[in-house]
Amino acid sequence: MSSDLDALRGPTEFLDYETPAVRKFVAEAIPDETGMTDIDKAVALYYAVRDGIHYEVYGADLSRTGLRASSILEAGFGFCVHKAIVYAAAVRSMGIPCRITYGDVRNHLASDRLRKLVGGDIFRYHSLNSVYLDGKWVKATPVFNKLLCRLYQIKPLDFDGRQDSLYHPHDQLGRRHMEFLRMHGDFDDVPYERVVEGIRQAHPLLFPESVTVTAPGSLVDEADSSTTV
Repeated sequence: MSSDLDALRGPTEFLDYETPAVRKFVAEAIPDETGMTDIDKAVALYYAVRDGIHYEVYGADLSRTGLRASSILEAGFGFCVHKAIVYAAAVRSMGIPCRITYGDVRNHLASDRLRKLVGGDIFRYHSLNSVYLDGKWVKATPVFNKLLCRLYQIKPLDFDGRQDSLYHPHDQLGRRHMEFLRMHGDFDDVPYERVVEGIRQAHPLLFPESVTVTAPGSLVDEADSSTTV
């Protein structure tokens, strides 16, 4: 088990935490580690990723280069796939084992236009993380930032490092928001072809002009047309 955990602390092609961009992000989120436990660090990084990286499906780069943690931080935005990568890289830089988790969900945060591009209310390869803390694996989802949650009337998803932070079960009005339909599993690094091709095949209208960059737009601008089923 220890050797497996050691491997889950290292950098990878996509979790490139030795780069200046990732180091800077982590240093700003955790300027002083003195007295901090692994749980403290994982929680601090959770909120830094959740609220410090803008959640945006439109104009998102899904190329191999674009899905490196350093590239995502330089762009300053991305959707769940991107944000889970940054979180995994940041957490591993603290010596904490972390993996990327994928699942298909119903009612991924979306405007009416995005639902049309996605082809309904099911989003393939929704991304989150599994973090090894205090002797056990816990789920963390540092995805939907406070601004979008407010605009789309969804309760922000918190994380305490002890209990799973998995999904938003209801919106602020008590209506069902998200449910997992299928889990694809936990991965040591981004299974690039599987994830990107899976998203592209399931949601081809998201890629009108490019095989790796999603359609232009703004979820913030489209918030007024959002509905939650």
